[in-house]
Amino acid sequence: MALSSYRIHRIYLAATMKYGLGSNDPEELAFYNIIRKEMDDMKKDTVKKGIPLRWNK
Repeated sequence: MALSSYRIHRIYLAATMKYGLGSNDPEELAFYNIIRKEMDDMKKDTVKKGIPLRWNK
């Protein structure tokens, strides 16, 4: 059974706000873990700030 849009939204909010899911449904847990993993991966990536200046002579 596919997750409804309401359940997906509820899981997404819980994952992004670092709340516990409160469910033992394997489908919901899998979706929750995917979102949490993606968020953790985004934190590991470095953010390039500013404009690189190169002085070529």
